[in-house]
Amino acid sequence: MKDKVTVTTIRKMKSEGDKITALALYDHAFAALADQAGVDIALVGDSLGMTFQGEENTLKVTMDHMAYHTRAVGKGLQRALLVADMPFMSFRLGIERTLENAGRLVAEGAEAVKLEGVESIIGSIRELVAAGIPVMGHLGLTPQSVHALGGFKVQGKEPDAAKRLVEDACRLQDAGVFSLVLECVPMEVGAKVTSQVQIPVIGIGAGPYCDGQVLVANDMLGLSPTRKPKFVKEYTDLAAVAQAAFGEFAREVRSGAFPDQEHSYTTPMRRLKAL
Repeated sequence: MKDKVTVTTIRKMKSEGDKITALALYDHAFAALADQAGVDIALVGDSLGMTFQGEENTLKVTMDHMAYHTRAVGKGLQRALLVADMPFMSFRLGIERTLENAGRLVAEGAEAVKLEGVESIIGSIRELVAAGIPVMGHLGLTPQSVHALGGFKVQGKEPDAAKRLVEDACRLQDAGVFSLVLECVPMEVGAKVTSQVQIPVIGIGAGPYCDGQVLVANDMLGLSPTRKPKFVKEYTDLAAVAQAAFGEFAREVRSGAFPDQEHSYTTPMRRLKAL
């Protein structure tokens, strides 16, 4: 096994020109597989609201949900850095509550937490970093602000908006984040942001010039129940494989082909005569 990935490792990867790989993961099984495959960051995303719970957005995800999934993912990891999302309204209710919620995720196994946005949370980021909790930032399309943004739309398309993204990335860097996720922006903007900061920029729909890439595991495996965004590449179609297996199971049960003797336990009939 390669050396354990830490926050220091991620920072060093940018300076050495090594691309960073990350996946949003929610359970022990997929976490273990991703870890064994060599993925650098396991991100327990609040996207679980959409991928696991069937919600239209991430806003109903709670701290209890995030703690549960963080613990499950952590048990599947040996090498990857475990980062957990702070869910909606878990870090905008004052420094004390923010520290308490972040500390809970760390207690469940998170090695860093991710916060969306920049306005009104710079102070919280500084306090978390001062408390020894590494923070990952998140700019561009920030799903927790979906209503304010008017939906899931590409961000930074206009010059003023692109300039603001660069400025916000610098502000997050100054506040102490060790890296940031940049979501759903033109690739030219992704390149500009990446070149203007010293921290690693991990893109998701932000083009090829970022320091690394993150995708939702369920999306890239073809398991997303809804229409996938343009930036998602499906590397396989596990949905078709699973559906075929479920169908075969149902047919065999109905026909009596399953379970057969190979998949059943036996005992000598003489032991049953006394029953």
